[in-house]
Amino acid sequence: MEKVFASIITIGDELLIGQVIDTNSAWMARELNKIGILVKHRVAVGDVWEDIWQALDEECRQASIILITGGLGPTADDITKPLLCAYFGGKMVVDLPTLNHVSNIFEHILKRPMIERNAKQAEVPDNCTVLKNEKGTAPGMLFKRDGKIFVSLPGVPHEMKWLMTNHVIPLIPNLFHTGFIEHRTLLTAGIGESFLAEMIIDFEVALPSHIKLAYLPNHGMVRLRLTAYGFHQTALVHEMDAQFSLLKEKVKPFLVTDEDIPMELLVGKLLKQKGRTVATAESCTGGYIAHLLTSHPGSSAYYMGSVVSYDNSIKQRVLQVSKETMELVGAVSEDTVKQMARSVLEIMQTDYAIAVSGIMGPDGGTAEKPVGMVWIAVANKQKAEAKLFSFRFSRTMNIELTATNALNLLRTFILTND
Repeated sequence: MEKVFASIITIGDELLIGQVIDTNSAWMARELNKIGILVKHRVAVGDVWEDIWQALDEECRQASIILITGGLGPTADDITKPLLCAYFGGKMVVDLPTLNHVSNIFEHILKRPMIERNAKQAEVPDNCTVLKNEKGTAPGMLFKRDGKIFVSLPGVPHEMKWLMTNHVIPLIPNLFHTGFIEHRTLLTAGIGESFLAEMIIDFEVALPSHIKLAYLPNHGMVRLRLTAYGFHQTALVHEMDAQFSLLKEKVKPFLVTDEDIPMELLVGKLLKQKGRTVATAESCTGGYIAHLLTSHPGSSAYYMGSVVSYDNSIKQRVLQVSKETMELVGAVSEDTVKQMARSVLEIMQTDYAIAVSGIMGPDGGTAEKPVGMVWIAVANKQKAEAKLFSFRFSRTMNIELTATNALNLLRTFILTND
């Protein structure tokens, strides 16, 4: 048996100018991985006939499954459908089930007349298999040639996901003999990528050729991912578990988690497991830590609320930071964040608190307190601890780094003090 490869082609000028971020191909790649399909290439092209045609030619030489998203709307720049008709030598016909579906959407859901432009959504090449789109008006289309499949899907994410989940993913195992892809991921903190690589160099050299190790640094931490491909799942799982155990032992002093989850979810799971709650007092992050914590279902079990004390007057009036502290050491200081943490702990009546204050940039810094300087405090009813961080990136990245490090500081504080 041979590996089965896929290529993903995303279409639209908006992708090339950065107006729209391509989340479709990332989602598709993850779903393909789950069923043992390796993604060979991800290609973005504009709304240009020649470029799309060339991408189809090139990708069908590389892969057996070619997935295409975008360019299926009713406007003049949506050229994917007529191009595919020409590419596969078909002619356009009206698909009656699709026409009825589109008519029903306009008549019963949108409650407005369907114009001819909308009706053209029901036109498809006569040599494709139509994939009914329950979430929109543009159907998916499946073509076959020389043992390969080409699937054209709408670019609207929720429509693409529905078609992939209900039509494409279930179809692939019936057409191809796929293998199995296994991933194992852990997260480290407190050590740089190059030092980490030196620490585990013997482990990496000894890995079998079918197991790959990837370093994924982000927000001052490093994820390590093991990936393997094989055709015997049970043996592959056992082998990966054994290698992952060795890797965890090698990085044990710096290991944060052996799950591939974001820091805020890791902290949330820890709080929920222990039956504890947390609140936040945020200055420089403007509520970003609260956003992260509440972006996951079930967070109300452990996250109570936040005081976004962006202005210093709110630190004093709401969080009771003393006037003397503000005058003596200022808003970006150890004393200030400790007082913020203790106050929000009392206001929200939680078990733990996080407080942050810093200078995110690009301006506002001084020689004594430069851009990127951040104080983070964590506290419970018995004690408060604070740590100084110095970041050196863009405003957005400094905010993200502050949030991630604040959550990690809370994680270690809980493990030490609960």
